[in-house]
Amino acid sequence: MDPLASTIITAALVFYSIGVWSERFSGELKWWHLGFFILGLIADTWGTGLMFEFVGGMTFDVHGISGLIAIILMFVHALWAFIVLRKNDEKAIKNFHKFSVLVWFIWLIPYFSPMFFAMAVG
Repeated sequence: MDPLASTIITAALVFYSIGVWSERFSGELKWWHLGFFILGLIADTWGTGLMFEFVGGMTFDVHGISGLIAIILMFVHALWAFIVLRKNDEKAIKNFHKFSVLVWFIWLIPYFSPMFFAMAVG
C-alpha cells in the first residue's frame, strides 16, 4: 500500500467527518461545512488517483466499485449542498444532515474494506 495515498485518503476521512458531523450537530448546513465536504472530496480523489498508480488501475471488486460510488456520491453531496445553500432553502438546510450522514457511512465501506479483507485472509 502506498503510504502517501493512505495518508491523503485518511485526511479525506478527517475533512469529510468534520464537515458531516459538525453539520449534524449544529442542526443546519453552513457554507464552511461545504468547504470541508469539498476538501474531503479533493483529498479522496487525489489519494485514489495515487492508489490507482500504485496498483495499476481500477480494481473491479468491492473496494474498487464502492470507492467509485463513494467519490460520485461525495461529488453529488457537495453539489447539492452548494445548491441548497445558494437557494437559501431553510427546510433543506435543516434536513441536509440526513443525506450527509448516509453518504459518510457509504464512504466508510471503501475506506475500511481493505482492512476487513486483510483480516479475513490473514
